[in-house]
Amino acid sequence: MEKTQAMRALEGKRIPYEALTYPDDMRDALEIALLLNLPPAAVYKTLVVLPPEPGKKPLLVMIPSDAQLDLKKLAAAVGAKKIRMASQREAEELTGLQVGGISAVTLLNKGFTVYIDRAAVRLDRICVSAGKRGLQLWLAAADLIKLTGARPIDVASDL
Repeated sequence: MEKTQAMRALEGKRIPYEALTYPDDMRDALEIALLLNLPPAAVYKTLVVLPPEPGKKPLLVMIPSDAQLDLKKLAAAVGAKKIRMASQREAEELTGLQVGGISAVTLLNKGFTVYIDRAAVRLDRICVSAGKRGLQLWLAAADLIKLTGARPIDVASDL
């Protein structure tokens, strides 16, 4: 298996992880959780949200696979009047990664503000994209939050 930038970043910080593979034509985080036999609440998807101010970096928001992003809660948490989800094309152009493979770990030091649903702080382990479709990282939630500088906020609602 070829190492991704995210895997190299974790190894560079001596953060232990397990790489999990799945068919790279899958993009739905909930389906991936079920396939990998992991609790959906521990498999997080990374969403790209456009900030209200033009020219600002988008926000990366990690939420559980079995939840949806509440844009109103996110806007309130970041002090914005209006924000919107990036389209697939916008997300891929802004991150340089394919939807289904967008990873905050891959995008370290790229100027993105990272948020994570507050439920993650109660998890021992969390599963996130390794920066490439077909590959997930299973690691300590506290390590992910510390490494990415993710700010825990209450932004997920049930599907």
